[in-house]
Amino acid sequence: MNIRPSRRSRNVLVDMTPLIDVVFLLLIFFMVSTTFDKQTQIKVDLPEASNQVEENKEARSIAISIDAKGYFYLDDQELVTHDLETLKRALQKAAAERTDIPVIVTSDKRAPFQAVMTVMDAAGQLGLNRLSFLARATPAQGE
Repeated sequence: MNIRPSRRSRNVLVDMTPLIDVVFLLLIFFMVSTTFDKQTQIKVDLPEASNQVEENKEARSIAISIDAKGYFYLDDQELVTHDLETLKRALQKAAAERTDIPVIVTSDKRAPFQAVMTVMDAAGQLGLNRLSFLARATPAQGE
């Protein structure tokens, strides 16, 4: 029986290269096989307005209406053209260099979303950051 340790000691080396290769291959496989089209299937539940009416504490505000065709109306007067620059000029004239004035946006439910975004963009570029969106109140369940 030989109990003495051998003079040659073995250094055990674990090669990590194949392990890293396998991890990268798995990562690439999952990245390629993942589908990203499920984001378009998100159901959006739009909020409803309550029946409570808040008192308007400020007498001066700018009212912008958007009809079903996407045409803009500033204080019930239709704008000559329905583009961003015309809307910005009309808002700037109505605001008279004030940035704290509230802007009330009323939109038809069939209005293009781009028209609403144009109003928000024009107001943001002019520094009008007090935007309110009006909605029709839904009737209560018992009515």
